[in-house]
Amino acid sequence: MVALMNEALSVVIITHNEEKNIVRCLKSVQWANEILVIDSGSQDRTCDLAREIGARVISQPWLGFGPQKRFATAQAKHNWVLSLDGDEWLSPELSQSIQDLLASTPQKSAYQVRRRHYFMGKLLRHGISYPDDITRLYHREKANWNENPVHESVQYQGSLSFVKGDLLHESAPSLDRYIAKLNQYTTIQSEQKKTHMIHFLHLILLPCWQFLRGYVFKLGFMDGVPGLCHNVIAAFNCFLRYAKRKERQH
Repeated sequence: MVALMNEALSVVIITHNEEKNIVRCLKSVQWANEILVIDSGSQDRTCDLAREIGARVISQPWLGFGPQKRFATAQAKHNWVLSLDGDEWLSPELSQSIQDLLASTPQKSAYQVRRRHYFMGKLLRHGISYPDDITRLYHREKANWNENPVHESVQYQGSLSFVKGDLLHESAPSLDRYIAKLNQYTTIQSEQKKTHMIHFLHLILLPCWQFLRGYVFKLGFMDGVPGLCHNVIAAFNCFLRYAKRKERQH
């Protein structure tokens, strides 16, 4: 059921070589007033598939996650914006919740959604990956993305609330791609200015705590082999982030 919305919505999606995911993403938001794809040089059929489904496509060389999403927000026709990545899609419950919210008069500046991750073909239900509450729905006159090149977030004025339903995310098509992505992210993070020095204990204690917190205390072991792999890689990601920063300090 598609609600009659009093507030118009632009869905903005950043993409790069997402032909395997973009159709699923777009079909989950076909009820929106506008679907806008900001593509950073895809060499597959991402843009063609998006146009076939009715999205407006704009090419924009990659600026970094925060700046790219700020650019996408600025191109939207409507003030209410739902920001997605090409490998994400809305559950039916979340889709209906957003329509119901915009059918009334939203009282908040921005709204969080709960993201759930598929990893190695399994929907993770425990560990550090769930619940993963992130701000994705916002009024662009009161909220926008920061300038962080990675691990960006929405900064807002006023108050924040929550929309029911899951935003689903395909973490990576393979372990190779997932590890390559984390390697890229940790390099970007290490290049950002940090004030405190990295010491030997950072490289030992923090990755160990990352693993224990996700795998033991947050029950990541209940997700089987994908849960084990996800939490081991998360701990290594923590180690790599601090190791690269230590290398730069030298």
